[in-house]
Amino acid sequence: MRWESWSQFWDMGGYGLYVWGSMGMTFLFLLLEIWQARVAHQHALALARTEADLKESP
Repeated sequence: MRWESWSQFWDMGGYGLYVWGSMGMTFLFLLLEIWQARVAHQHALALARTEADLKESP
């Protein structure tokens, strides 16, 4: 598909709202997934540190 101008590119033949909306939602959910993975990782590390501290204390 060829576009003659940037406005035609963004419009995507009348489907721009759906195309760019789905791209935006995908990007948003990918960022959310990365954020959730980091939070879960930090939580797991904190839990492991707590368990290690409990095992070391008499």
